[in-house]
Formats: sequence, C-alpha cells, structure tokens
Amino acid sequence: MRRMSATLAAVGAAALIGLTGCGSQGAEPLGNVELSAAQVLQNSVQKSGQVNTYTADIVADINGPQGAGKIQGTMVFQQKPSLAADITFSQVSFGGQELPGGMRTILLGDTLYLKVDALRTVTGDAKPWVKVDLNEAGAQSGVDLRDLLSQAQQYDLANSVKMLTASQDVKAVGTETVGGVETTHYSGTFPVEEALRQLGPELQEQARGQMAHLKDMRFDAWIDEQGLPRKISMTGDAGEGSVSTTMQFRAFNEAVNISEPPADQVGELPKGGTN
Repeated sequence: MRRMSATLAAVGAAALIGLTGCGSQGAEPLGNVELSAAQVLQNSVQKSGQVNTYTADIVADINGPQGAGKIQGTMVFQQKPSLAADITFSQVSFGGQELPGGMRTILLGDTLYLKVDALRTVTGDAKPWVKVDLNEAGAQSGVDLRDLLSQAQQYDLANSVKMLTASQDVKAVGTETVGGVETTHYSGTFPVEEALRQLGPELQEQARGQMAHLKDMRFDAWIDEQGLPRKISMTGDAGEGSVSTTMQFRAFNEAVNISEPPADQVGELPKGGTN
C-alpha cells in the first residue's frame, strides 16, 4: 500500500499542476486579437484564476524500477465556497498488478473518504468507505494519503498555471479540435525548480516535497479561444523512471455536487495503520 500511495502521490502532483505554460515563440489569434504564444498562455493564467469548478478525465502512465503502471479515471474539483474533490480511478495498475475495483476518493476540506476493495480486506470492515482525517493520517495510519492530496489543498488552478510559466521555449504547433472545441496546440518544456520559484515561499515548500523526484518536464497544451486549457499532456523523468499524464477538461464553472458517502457505509481507518 505504501508503494501504491507513493505512486499515486507522484501522479497526483503531476495531474494537479497540469494546466499550461508560458514562453516566447509563435503567434496565434485569441478571439480577434493577435497574441504571441507567451501572451496567450499568460492570458490563460488569468482565465484559470476565474475557474472555481472543473471536470477532467485523467490518464497517467508510470515507468520505474518495479515495472510499468497505469492510472485512469475522472476528477470533479471545486475550489469555493469550500475545497472539495471527487476522484474515481477506474484503473490502477503497478508492476503488473491490478488494484481490484479501482479506487475512489472524496475530499471535503481536511477529511478524505476512501473506497478501495483491497483496503476492506485489510481492515476487515464490511463498510465500503473509510474515513480519514488528513491531519492525523500521516502519523497514525502509516498510509501516506496526505501527500497524495496536499496539492489539492494548497493550490488553485491559477497557482498551478503560474508554475508552468517558467517555460522559455513554448510555441504554437497547430490547431486541433478537443472535445468538440476548437483549440490552439502549444508545446514546450519547463525546469521543475524554476517552476517552483513562481510560487510564494510557503507554497514552494509544499510543492517541492511533491515534485522533488521530477526532472525537466515536457508538455503539450490545447487552449481554446477563451484562454482556457482543454487538454494538457505532460511527461517528466522521475528518478529511474518516467511519469506521463494527460488531462482533458470537460467542464468549467458548472455546478457540481460533491458530498460525503452515506454514514452507514463509512468505517474508520484502524489507528494501528495497514502496514
């Protein structure tokens, strides 16, 4: 479980920062105004700051010393009036092993609800959901769930985009339709350490703990005429392996309903942990 948690933490970090970048090459129209690639993506920083909710499809491929892994699912995210997220991984595999039934997490503030069939076998609880207080999970459970979701607690989309403005080589490479929406395709790279410097000191430390294993990142971003990202693909080296993540956004600022599971279906994570 610890190995799987570490893998999910890496994917979560990559996925939750995967929005756009900024640089100096190319020139493409945004609406009726001709803007450089850098200006288009700077504009996306501002537009992303206005996003309160979004829905996205996520695919992540991991290659490392223990073998290849894949995570695929969907995420519904809400920033205000309170932080909330509902993430369903329909497929989770690592080192040739599948996680039966996948994994679902619901985050409401500092409380995480986790649904993993394999965890029920360990805890011996017939209830499908486990409730975890993220303020206590690291010290008591032995399962590093806080690292997986601390990015969601610390960053909104605007801060995530700011990290990627460290790119100096982004350029427009064409136009494509993504999910029925016309977009401009941008491609570039950014150094992770330089990206972290785009954040304030406190946020830098939080992100550095999540991304210390990642090297220079390559990305592709598909941006619509309103300046919003419709699809992001990122690939980076991670120690002896690599992580590739793609997010495709299906909705911005639409009403979402993220709520806790029924109380009679929720158990507690044992205080002694699962190791």
